[in-house]
Amino acid sequence: MTALPPYYFRIRDNGAAVFRVDVEDRHRRIDMDQIAVVNINRGDFKAHGDHVLTPADEAVIRDWITDRKALLARRDLDDIHRTIDHLNLTAHWVQARAGDAELDEVTDKLLLAMHDLRSVLVRKKADRLARDNDSGHLPDR
Repeated sequence: MTALPPYYFRIRDNGAAVFRVDVEDRHRRIDMDQIAVVNINRGDFKAHGDHVLTPADEAVIRDWITDRKALLARRDLDDIHRTIDHLNLTAHWVQARAGDAELDEVTDKLLLAMHDLRSVLVRKKADRLARDNDSGHLPDR
């Protein structure tokens, strides 16, 4: 049997429950003792119940928070790239296969969502260009 990691993070909305893993009993049972709760949005954690976290526990949890935030950021960006693909597939569907009833069902919702997205993108781009001009950087083209 391969060695188990000393900690297990049970992912949940906005964070995780942190368990210390122990397989040292004579029956080789896995004992998982919850030691902390992590809130990824705030980037903090607290001991669970009466547990006192060791500096090693805290270091592992801090590392996990850093790694988890990086993973979620990569996933967010991947979701955006998938959205771009879906928009292209949607354009093809509208042009090649959509019927009148299907278009009636989605057109207004799509137009509003795309208008909202375009407005936000244009405003953010203008903010970046203004900030770059204020700092003396030339914008990328």
